[in-house]
Amino acid sequence: MSAAVEHPRGTEPESLLDAANRLMDLLPGYRVEIIGGTVTVAPVRDGHHADALTTVMVPFLSAGLGDGETEVLQGIGLWLPSGPEDYVIPDLAIVDADLDEHLIENNCYDPACFRLVLEVTSGNYQNDLRNKVTAYAQAKIPVYVIVDRKHGRVHVLTEPLPGGYDRHEVYAPGQEAPLPASIGAELSLDVDEIVRAGRPKR
Repeated sequence: MSAAVEHPRGTEPESLLDAANRLMDLLPGYRVEIIGGTVTVAPVRDGHHADALTTVMVPFLSAGLGDGETEVLQGIGLWLPSGPEDYVIPDLAIVDADLDEHLIENNCYDPACFRLVLEVTSGNYQNDLRNKVTAYAQAKIPVYVIVDRKHGRVHVLTEPLPGGYDRHEVYAPGQEAPLPASIGAELSLDVDEIVRAGRPKR
């Protein structure tokens, strides 16, 4: 969902960053981002989203990520080069351990310290599969992983280019999704386990 920013006549227009921060105050629990100069609002995540996110964190932590050179973090701001106020808040990120040295603005960090970003899709899954592909590629994020709950797949995108990623591999349940060692460890994600975690248990 995108949000229009209105301001009273005769007053200075509100910056996108101010508008985004105001929306965050008005909509607790929602994720507000600015992508390509457009304020977007993602719905409150459900329990299955959280379950998929927890399940996908386990192999990262078991592989030793977060024990020295890197950190495995949820919901940390990433400043984007696509616009003067653009930023996103990926569900999960693997970042360099010296993250504090890379703070830019609005609790967002320089994309240069991100080794991997991961999104677990919600109702606005097209944003993760389209707009964020371009945004993360432009930010030169080396690895972008999408847990696509709607279609029951895991996407692994690598080799960023100005308009997207050169490599886009899609893995289905029953397959392992290998991740490049550049994230700080060699590991693969069990697609079936992650997809099952994100699916309603009816």
